[in-house]
Amino acid sequence: MNDMRKAQACVALCLLGALLFNYPFLALFNRAALFFGIPVFYVYLFAAWGVLIALMAYVIERKDE
Repeated sequence: MNDMRKAQACVALCLLGALLFNYPFLALFNRAALFFGIPVFYVYLFAAWGVLIALMAYVIERKDE
């Protein structure tokens, strides 16, 4: 993956993050429910954050083919 494609992928991931942490998705998970004793809202926040970090690391560390 060349540098331009990596940059485009990073921008796309940032836009995905902006979408995931904006009103419509946050409202979906803002419920008074628990997931293994943890509020669903917090599980969503940290899971989405972790997935974004993992995807960004994958894009950055991927070797050129």
